[in-house]
Amino acid sequence: MQDFKGRVAVITGAASGIGRGLASHCAGLHMKLVLADINLENLEEFAAELSQGGTEVLAVPTDVTDEPAVEQLADQAYGQFGRVDLLFNNAGVLLSGHSWERSAADWRWVMDINFMGVLHGIRAFVPRMLKQDGDAHIVNTASLAALLAAPLMGPYTVSKQAVLGLSETLHYELQEMQARVGVSVVCPGQVASGIVNSGGHREYDASDEGAAATDALQEYLHSGVEAGMEPAHCAEIIFEAIRKRHFWIFTHPHFKDSWREQAERMLAEKNPVYDQLDFDLLDEEQ
Repeated sequence: MQDFKGRVAVITGAASGIGRGLASHCAGLHMKLVLADINLENLEEFAAELSQGGTEVLAVPTDVTDEPAVEQLADQAYGQFGRVDLLFNNAGVLLSGHSWERSAADWRWVMDINFMGVLHGIRAFVPRMLKQDGDAHIVNTASLAALLAAPLMGPYTVSKQAVLGLSETLHYELQEMQARVGVSVVCPGQVASGIVNSGGHREYDASDEGAAATDALQEYLHSGVEAGMEPAHCAEIIFEAIRKRHFWIFTHPHFKDSWREQAERMLAEKNPVYDQLDFDLLDEEQ
């Protein structure tokens, strides 16, 4: 897919972070947009801003954890525009803390948004995309956490590794069908997306040690992740990969040395080792 003018993009989590960066990039390419987000106020404000700039925008308040709501999103997108050329399953949240100290409800909250939200998008849109003429493409937002696990990031890491597994499976399935629908999985490193603050409203009943560790991680995430790449730059990288029909999209390829070391340890049947320095190096490259 090379020419994006006039094409239709659906973006979940569109009112902030990477989703907002993608929407702005799409608008710059003169695309038609279907923006979905659970934050109605931010969604409507952003949609109005894009509309004033001349972009044709349909704003659909959507809770991606609700499968009927995502089906309704697809209904409205196809009802308005008759097709969807790009689907960005992007909505996501993050919680930190020891795996055993996060409640089952917290785990379900993260998994329902980060993983089930992607699955709901695939189930709602893929059957329709297969029936339409021309090329189409799906981009699922995972994370470097899908490839490199880290302490105190259990729900987030597990959800993003599930997104990666689902994306690769979908890629093979569509490939076997010789479908004109491509798949990419984006594994961002440090992007100033605001995701670090997404779980701030949830109560966390932790031990003193657990709370201290979580506070230290939050400080690191704010100083590293939230000071990272601008979403606009991330969107440029994603669209370049779509043009090339690349499955893998990496915003911070320096991580590959760490991943290679872990893969070699696995093949040698050695226990995994977490090295904070591997992630600190990513900050130095911003």
